[in-house]
Amino acid sequence: MNQPPFSPFRRWLILAAWVVVGLAALPFAARVNDELDAGVRLKGSESSRVEAVLDQQFESPIAKIALLRIAGAPDPRTTDGEAILRQVGDQIRNTPGVRGVLSYQDRLDSLFLGEDGSPILIVGMNAPKGAEEALMTRLGQATEALHVQLEGKYPGIAFGWTGEAAVNAELRRISAQETRAAELRVFPLTLVVLLIAFRSLISAILPVLCGALTVVVALGVVAVVNRVWPSSLIVVSIVSMVGLGLSIDYALLIVSRYRDALREGLSRPEAVLQAAKRGGRTVLVSGTAVAIGFAAMLMVRVSEIRSIGMGGLIVTTVAVLVASTLLPILLAWIGPWIDAGSVGFARPPTTQGQWRRWAYWVMRHPLRVLAVGGLPLLLLASQATHLRIDLPRGRWLPDTAQSVRVLHEIDAAARGSFGEIIQVILYLPPGTTIQDESGWRAESKLARFFARDPRIQHVWAVTTLASVPLGGPEILKRLPDAQRRSFVSADGRAVLLALVPHKDLAAPDAVRFVREIRAANLETITGIAGAHLDVGGLPGFNADYEDTIKSALGPVIVSVICATLLVLSLAFRSVLIPIKAVALNLLSVAAAYGAVAIVFQHGLGSRLVGLPSPMHGGFPVLPIVVFCIVFGLSMDYEVFIVARIADGRRAGLADDAALVEGLASTGRVITFAASIMVMIFGAFVFGDFVLIKILGFALGVAVFLDATVIRMAIGPALIRLAGRWNWWPGR
Repeated sequence: MNQPPFSPFRRWLILAAWVVVGLAALPFAARVNDELDAGVRLKGSESSRVEAVLDQQFESPIAKIALLRIAGAPDPRTTDGEAILRQVGDQIRNTPGVRGVLSYQDRLDSLFLGEDGSPILIVGMNAPKGAEEALMTRLGQATEALHVQLEGKYPGIAFGWTGEAAVNAELRRISAQETRAAELRVFPLTLVVLLIAFRSLISAILPVLCGALTVVVALGVVAVVNRVWPSSLIVVSIVSMVGLGLSIDYALLIVSRYRDALREGLSRPEAVLQAAKRGGRTVLVSGTAVAIGFAAMLMVRVSEIRSIGMGGLIVTTVAVLVASTLLPILLAWIGPWIDAGSVGFARPPTTQGQWRRWAYWVMRHPLRVLAVGGLPLLLLASQATHLRIDLPRGRWLPDTAQSVRVLHEIDAAARGSFGEIIQVILYLPPGTTIQDESGWRAESKLARFFARDPRIQHVWAVTTLASVPLGGPEILKRLPDAQRRSFVSADGRAVLLALVPHKDLAAPDAVRFVREIRAANLETITGIAGAHLDVGGLPGFNADYEDTIKSALGPVIVSVICATLLVLSLAFRSVLIPIKAVALNLLSVAAAYGAVAIVFQHGLGSRLVGLPSPMHGGFPVLPIVVFCIVFGLSMDYEVFIVARIADGRRAGLADDAALVEGLASTGRVITFAASIMVMIFGAFVFGDFVLIKILGFALGVAVFLDATVIRMAIGPALIRLAGRWNWWPGR
């Protein structure tokens, strides 16, 4: 007689291992938001070279900055305002980790004043990577102490910090809150759907427990891996979304297989064995297909994409292991209690007959099914051509963060865009320094070239610091050392020009300007041969970010398609089944792109997802992340159906009968699995993070279309038309 999988000793060993792993992962998972990087890194890029050179060869306060806005204080051009600005500047300069402070007090430049006269200070940060947020905490404490001292005389005075480090610290907090809120929203709804599906409390709780364990263990592993391979904060949301969806899907499949086997008259040990063997094989193939998409993201040199790939691989592996090792053991131990906690409001399932009737109808009218189901999908997919992947215009960071609100206040009040400062490093040719007349002239010409551009509000450079416009390199000797080293490297060969864009210059336009600078003929501008420049700052980083992702998109798509074809060919010993699956997956991805373009860029229904107006742009990361995740998840239900059809063919059924049985036996499982997956993704749509909102929407739309129109209508119709050729060259 067949025995349940694993001997009693191995069952206890596996259970003990999962208990130990879960308990060990729990403290790491609880702290994961505090340890991950809220920023994005792009190693080897031009902008990262600029950041490294500024850190190593310059002592510039505008290399890595935070911004401080003082509201409700007297105008710095008055005596009281000047005294307050001096007091604030001295307090900040004395804070450990501050490299310098630039304000109206230093330059008497109206650029440092808002249109209402409020001072804006640029604070140079000298904290090592990973310590910026701690420095922001100290700076916040310093200005809080100043507020206590000054509010008696100036009741309306307020200090507001912003900048990359300040925004990242608040994004970390908001990300943790939104992830917890989404999980709290989705768990009760998931339990209700599972109760309807199984009509048993025990059967419904098992997938939820598997999902919770998968997420906790995966986040714990991510936290450990982060100590060796620093990861991006976005991975937490991805692991939660995908982990819950995949793990519950796989558990739903295994439990359904087990209950189906019981209804077929098998004993409980035999039912566990069949569910573990056949369901486990399906889960393994499906998990491999999902893992392929995540693995492909490791090819991209952007830290957040690699982090998503790493997190996806971890959570997919954990989900497969939980479903194929722990769940069969729990089913064997639960035994007759699997139907305990019967729910009276749900009636016994009668949907298999309905799915059987639908399968017969598809068999009789495959061309009609293709026309009715395929044409609207192709129309939706055609909207993917309108998907923009440049940076969005306007506001898209969460307004619930105080640092984001301060940033918007500065953008509205300031005369320039301090958040979009472009850093240009001019490298003079060998043998030439800024102390030479030729080097000084070259830098001066470049500074004047930038100053004439209407997109630039102000140029900071060593040649623009002089009070005598026609002065020469002898002026360098009269500059304070700190001021000179802000713009000149120690050897004098590299000089920094900081360009403050006009306040109305949008981020995509700043990126375009960076590309123009990089493509310009430097010899024509400077009049000196052999010089070159690097462009950095946020606009430079954004340009590198877009270019890196665009160059990686093609190879990633090709590698995912080829690897998926190979895995499915080996799994089903067929040529046509993998080709059909890949084609339908591409249709799912294109439809998801089209839906994103319609809602988020054209604005049709944008308010329903919490977006007050269209974005007029997108995120460069969106196409590659959506493709890799959707391609794997779409394969989930394809594997479910085709595996059941293949089981029917192995049992001796004819092609048509196997198709009917496969569709009838998986239709209900896929319906409930997709419903849960859509709810999980939908729970993340209503947060404040626009990128996570779009990803949740795109994944939800793709799963919904894939589980309904594509896998239940178009896919079976194509299988029906192909007939016995589906399994060629296998048997």
